[in-house]
Amino acid sequence: MQPGFLRRAGALMAGAAVLVGLAGCGGSATPASTAGGATTASSAPAASSSKGQLVIYAAEGYDQAMANAFQAKTGIQVKLSDMSTGPIVTKIEAEGNNPQWDVAWFDGDGTMATLDAQGLLLKGWEPANAANYTALGKSLLPPDQSYAVTGITAAGAIAYNTKYVTAAQAPKTWTDLLQPQWKNAVGMDNPAISGPTFPVVAGFLYGMGMSNGESFFEKLKANGLKVFATNKPTLSALSTGAIKIAIAQDSAEIDAIKKGSPLAIVYPSDGVTMLPSAIGISSHAKDMAAAKEFVNFALSAAGQQVMLTKGGGDSNFAPLIQGEQPNPSRQQTGIRWNLVPAAWQASNYNPVQAWFKAHIVG
Repeated sequence: MQPGFLRRAGALMAGAAVLVGLAGCGGSATPASTAGGATTASSAPAASSSKGQLVIYAAEGYDQAMANAFQAKTGIQVKLSDMSTGPIVTKIEAEGNNPQWDVAWFDGDGTMATLDAQGLLLKGWEPANAANYTALGKSLLPPDQSYAVTGITAAGAIAYNTKYVTAAQAPKTWTDLLQPQWKNAVGMDNPAISGPTFPVVAGFLYGMGMSNGESFFEKLKANGLKVFATNKPTLSALSTGAIKIAIAQDSAEIDAIKKGSPLAIVYPSDGVTMLPSAIGISSHAKDMAAAKEFVNFALSAAGQQVMLTKGGGDSNFAPLIQGEQPNPSRQQTGIRWNLVPAAWQASNYNPVQAWFKAHIVG
């Protein structure tokens, strides 16, 4: 990546600040990688008849656990539609000014910013618990207060199968993936379906410049790149040896290792794209008060603990709330973070998706 790519991330995270921010910040939960989506009611006690129903579209592994915890705490009935990020965005855009949702929650502030640009999100509201953000958390908030951020992961890190690749052989930089020994051996997710993957692609195009970034992916395709739908099939192919190298969200890679897959992770020396999880409220939410209460709950200590313990692989995030600690299995040092401005991602979302579909997937 070009040095200019790191200016903003470096300024935010220089020296000890990066470690403090991260130490503060794709199991039993509904998997976020479900392509088709599932709609469920919370299993917590039913709400009273005087309460409304909060409708959440989410792509987080802890979304069902959060729905249950929120309903138990408030008595507000929650209807959760769990699906991958791509289908969520498609559904929200199709509903337009007649939304059937109150809260949207998925990985990718740039993708959330695309909804904001269409006037689909509530602006100008700050949750009370936003006061508990770390310095990094505050820096990731949009100027128009159209969404909150709930944690960060690496949008894409390199994972390799230790049965076929040694630590010495493993790629150390992104351009190492173009070497002949990785012919037909590299896989990644489809950014049109997998929320964490659009920021991966955006990271290369923003960091290298559009032309050089596109050239990188074209060379990767020429070297036999395989594109899967989401983290789950990508990491399954890696675990079985169908591919030897994968580009995937680091939280999913950590989870696969915890479950016994013979994998190891490399954070390339030229950096990984920071991926904030974003939560926004519909500008036409039917129960605005309940929606605001849920977002505030997600930023509370109680909500963060649900997210950190009941989200399967998605619990392997770095918190952005003061006093919260990441899971010990998450690497906290030696990571060079690259930050792609959410506004840049939003303005380039459709052309980048179209280009990747036509030139890399197609």
